[in-house]
Amino acid sequence: MKTNRLVGLSFLLCGTPVWPLFAEQSDTAQPIAEIKAMAESGDAESQFQLGRRYDKGEGVPRDLVEAAKWYRKAAEQGQAKAQDNLGVCYDRGEGVAQDHVEAAKWFRKGAEQGLARAQSNLGICYDRGTGVTRDSGEAVKWYRKAAEQNYAIGQFNLGLCYATGQGVTQDYMEATKWFRNAAGQNLAEAQDTLGDCSAMGVGMAKDEAQGAIWYRKAAEQNYAKAQYHLGLCYDRGQGVAKEPAEAYKWLLLATRQGNEKARAITAALQKEMTPAQIAEGEKRMREFHARPAPSP
Repeated sequence: MKTNRLVGLSFLLCGTPVWPLFAEQSDTAQPIAEIKAMAESGDAESQFQLGRRYDKGEGVPRDLVEAAKWYRKAAEQGQAKAQDNLGVCYDRGEGVAQDHVEAAKWFRKGAEQGLARAQSNLGICYDRGTGVTRDSGEAVKWYRKAAEQNYAIGQFNLGLCYATGQGVTQDYMEATKWFRNAAGQNLAEAQDTLGDCSAMGVGMAKDEAQGAIWYRKAAEQNYAKAQYHLGLCYDRGQGVAKEPAEAYKWLLLATRQGNEKARAITAALQKEMTPAQIAEGEKRMREFHARPAPSP
């Protein structure tokens, strides 16, 4: 191992939250004709479900404008999931002109009804300062509401606030508590971050082997940053036995997703590997099948 590429497993908590996400998938078991009939008769739940069908192209051609139209009809009747999804449409500019103020307005409507996703999404608005004046304290308030409902993204984002001291007093032990809660629900970002905490001994006793376990959980969900970290573990023998072919596999997988740090280390590692080791690493990479990520 050459010293100039002994890159540490850095504990990088930049305070960037997980972005707004749509509500759960539509009910694909219900016939589309039945959903349309009920939606057109004014049933709010059916309007939401029809919006999701158009959003995903399930049983109908994908049409983001139609999706936003039906989300709006349901949202205007007070359907909280539709309000949250309409907020995401405005946040991303999908099916409507991008408008962060409108996004925050609809997130708030869903959040005030107690919908955890909407609470987390509104927290992100305050965290980013999009559609509302940036306010770390308000971000924490809404993240906490979502986190206390066991919503993994809210838990992770609240953990970031504690780790960075944004909106709360910095507290690494409290941060890792929330990361652990989210990681236990298979949120890859939380698993990778908890791997950092374990590997570096931040907010908990240092345990490189446990760090590698958390990296693997996230890497197996095809999370590029964790694949990079796990590749480093195998490259350095940190928390796992040193194994060049396995390091190469994970670094290749991260590189394939555009991770530039992984790309640089892969190129350097390749120069130190035998042709057989390279071939084995490439074989393992091709055989990799990601585990499905959990539904938000």
